[in-house]
Amino acid sequence: MTQRPNLILITTDQHRGDCLGCDGHPVLETPYLDELAEDGIRFAHAYSSVPSCEAARAAILTGMDPWNHGRLTQEGEDALEFPATLPGELARAGYLTRAVGRMMFFPPRRLYGFHHALLDEDRDRRDGFASDYKRWLGRRGEAGSEGAGWIARPSRLPESLHPTWWAAEEALWFLRQRDPVKPFFLWLSFSRPRTPYDAPSPYFELYSANPDLPRPVVGDWAKEFDRRIAHIGAAFSHRSEEEVRRARAGYYGNITFIDHQIGRVLDELRRNQVDTWNDTLVVFTSDHGDMLGDHHHWRHTYAYEGSARVPFLVRFPAAFEMARDRVLEQPVELRDVMPTFLDAAGLPIPECVDGDSVLHLACGETDDWREFVQGEHSESHRKDMAMQYVTDGREKFVWFHYTDREMFFDLNRDPLECHDLSTDPAVQGRMALWRERLADINEERGDPRGRNGHLFPQEGDAIALSPNYDKWKARAE
Repeated sequence: MTQRPNLILITTDQHRGDCLGCDGHPVLETPYLDELAEDGIRFAHAYSSVPSCEAARAAILTGMDPWNHGRLTQEGEDALEFPATLPGELARAGYLTRAVGRMMFFPPRRLYGFHHALLDEDRDRRDGFASDYKRWLGRRGEAGSEGAGWIARPSRLPESLHPTWWAAEEALWFLRQRDPVKPFFLWLSFSRPRTPYDAPSPYFELYSANPDLPRPVVGDWAKEFDRRIAHIGAAFSHRSEEEVRRARAGYYGNITFIDHQIGRVLDELRRNQVDTWNDTLVVFTSDHGDMLGDHHHWRHTYAYEGSARVPFLVRFPAAFEMARDRVLEQPVELRDVMPTFLDAAGLPIPECVDGDSVLHLACGETDDWREFVQGEHSESHRKDMAMQYVTDGREKFVWFHYTDREMFFDLNRDPLECHDLSTDPAVQGRMALWRERLADINEERGDPRGRNGHLFPQEGDAIALSPNYDKWKARAE
């Protein structure tokens, strides 16, 4: 192996943790991702601590927890100067660093340590920014598609003009044209399977006629959401069986199309750059999930498994002497991506990083690993849905910090969260433990919602950005 391994981070947008073949999905085909899992490890309980785009990507970029990187919601479009970033640390150590796809950086051309970035963003901004994908598509006389809520249809574009294809093609160009002497870090970030659910026709049709397509689940707690709202972007709406079916067909089709494009990238390395492939560590994950109509919820920002749980795979270089094809049960989070890559590269992990390297778990070093993950979304689609949660992947406690409402799920028996046990006398002791854990986290970070082991409802406006956001903003000015 070279002095330092090559590093590839592959992310998708809005990809549920249960939407992998290797996770046991009943119909979804993800052969190339399943291969990655077979050549490394898969984490059964991986979470996004703030399940929305900007905040989740801040966790990947910095290795920090939400309070420390500053984003507790989707708010904030300022340039920030963090103490350390993943591409910045790698670039200083001699890595070539390239970003391709959907990054959600602010401002969009700020590199945050990357040497170069080619962007696929789903919206143009007032300052005249247009993404590289949209410019590329426009030169071919075409226009892209914007998000359309739960509406799904096959893409009107051929496969070779779809943003998923473009991202893989740009990654391939980098792998073929890079300086072969230097190690590289490539972040390949696909903008799907998030809306629009616009898989190319062959991939859409792969699922649209499948009689075994999973139907949405509806919990005994979800009656208040059981109403039809006409707005196509509604966060809560009881859609017809056929509407949900089409949405899931487009969503699953997008995932399989992404999987096949990942296969193109991996095949380039395995067939034409064998030594490089043998020296490459790959991590695959997503920023958050998609409710897909479960409990009559759509999209993300929720504590529920469909929104907060994400896939997390690690493929090892050939020289890494670790057991492969394993599923690990420890709870991991997106803040663990940065220290995992730095650890693999033999680089020190900055003190500002809150995550930990999952390579410790791969080596069997489990004693000091965290017991649970804490997450939140301080503003959501409705004020009363703003929440904080804590989970170890087996139990989950959710607290809605405006209303003081609580939910409790036994994920071992009820992985789809159909039964809220918060009023069950048998679990009150467990709930008290989780409630105290969450209160202690709030108090330790200076959040007034936790004091002396107790939770206190939110007063006034939401804490959309922690005080650290302003600190990183001031450093950038």
